[in-house]
Amino acid sequence: MRVREDSIKIGNTEIDYVSFGRGTQPLVLIPGLSLRDVKGSGTLLAYMYRMFSKDYKVFCIDKKRIIPIDYTVEEIAEDYSMALRALNIEKACILGISQGGMIAQYLALNHSELVQKLVLGVTLSRNNETVISCINEWIHMAESGNFKALGIDILRKTYSEEYIKKYAWLFPILSKIMKPENSERFIALAKSCLTCNTYDRLEEIKCPVYVIGGCKDKVVTGEASYEIASKIGCSIYMYENLGHAAYDEAKDFNKRVYDFFRN
Repeated sequence: MRVREDSIKIGNTEIDYVSFGRGTQPLVLIPGLSLRDVKGSGTLLAYMYRMFSKDYKVFCIDKKRIIPIDYTVEEIAEDYSMALRALNIEKACILGISQGGMIAQYLALNHSELVQKLVLGVTLSRNNETVISCINEWIHMAESGNFKALGIDILRKTYSEEYIKKYAWLFPILSKIMKPENSERFIALAKSCLTCNTYDRLEEIKCPVYVIGGCKDKVVTGEASYEIASKIGCSIYMYENLGHAAYDEAKDFNKRVYDFFRN
């Protein structure tokens, strides 16, 4: 499969993206807060989302390289709207994961003409005590330069207990290679997660929406997914024994997304 890695000029900086797939219908992946950038991850992303490659032209779009310290999720959504237009993407199916789901909500609210269908995975529409505590801990660790502890805490809060028991021996190794490529950018993006507040506007989203969450989510909570679906009045699926990494752990996650987009 041919995988393309490129960038788009946005203002005084650039947005990196990966594209693959043989279809003509655009599908946009908006990733969550991560210690790794999209750049250099093209082959892995194409493998993870290979199910979509036959029917879609898939774009995984990163946040812009330079993020102001006081940037909001809504402002990041504006960047995405400019990126989609620069790529000549119209009426895309959009999958937003975690922070990507926050961004996707604002995209559907403020630029509805760009969104055909929307999947919101393990995300929220407004702050709660769990996410505030979690994100602030990660910010503190990053600001202190304690990247080993940050990496381990992200893994432990994201993955299920079963997954942690199975792969705990790998965590010390993974934590050593999980240092943010740009710690200031990571901190700014982490802080932006706490600016999401779409709850009172959710009923304005008119495109078809599907919410997927994990009941044992230690980052945004499973209740946050129920809250979104209830306010919009859309379909929801919750993984009873999974948490924030349901999109990675659940073998049928992509199939659920695919079926929703295709039907």
